[in-house]
Amino acid sequence: MSSLVAGYDALILDLDGCVYVGDEATVGAPEALEALREAGKGVVFVTNDPRHAVEDYVRKLWRLGVRAAVGDVVTVGAALQHLLAESRPGQGAFVIGTEALRRHVSDAGLVVLNGRPEADRADVVVVAGTDQLSYADLRSAALSVRAGADFIAAGRDSTYPMPDGLWPGTGAILAAVEYATDRRAEIVGKPEPALFRTALDRLGPGRVLAVGDRLDADVAAADRAGLDAVLVLTGATSAEEAASAGEPRPVAVAASLGALVGVTNLP
Repeated sequence: MSSLVAGYDALILDLDGCVYVGDEATVGAPEALEALREAGKGVVFVTNDPRHAVEDYVRKLWRLGVRAAVGDVVTVGAALQHLLAESRPGQGAFVIGTEALRRHVSDAGLVVLNGRPEADRADVVVVAGTDQLSYADLRSAALSVRAGADFIAAGRDSTYPMPDGLWPGTGAILAAVEYATDRRAEIVGKPEPALFRTALDRLGPGRVLAVGDRLDADVAAADRAGLDAVLVLTGATSAEEAASAGEPRPVAVAASLGALVGVTNLP
């Protein structure tokens, strides 16, 4: 195991671009996770991807050869559900997002107004990544926000990595709603520190290292949570972008999770 990783008791690992890209594990990731487990390191996975439920991520990790339980995964969808349940139960919500995200909103005790006549006058608008976006969705969200609805988003990630390149993320959709309404959304996921703080609660005491592929989300969120962060180059950030990064800076840049842990030297 690398000397850098050996100096920490636990790791918080981003999923997209760090552990996997699309339906393929990054180089050495399954072996790295096994090495961490065997060394007694705590591991929690976090994701700004709002498209799936926690159980979906656990199943995907097992398919890729990574052992994981529901308690090992912290998702922005679950964080949104927690926030809404505490602050807005019983309200009407218009949701731009997947069916999994709409379930999170419904399970928080809100009434999902998608498809109803009153969708244009929701109490709260929730925006997250989806590949099923329509103009009607943007219209209802914009009308509700302009009428005074609370405005909440999963994150600002402009893209997420896939095998053929970077696909539009939550931030790309959010930008359209913000531009149409002249309002900024409240962000629940990274770069806000809430996901990392939840992960820290699950890990318990000890020195923790965060690992991710985005400077503007993973490294920034780690800094706000008071954590060291390593940037891996298997996702959204190139070596050139990492070299020219401003503050906050990662404590190290690694070619991959496998290279960071020391199970492979391959890029």
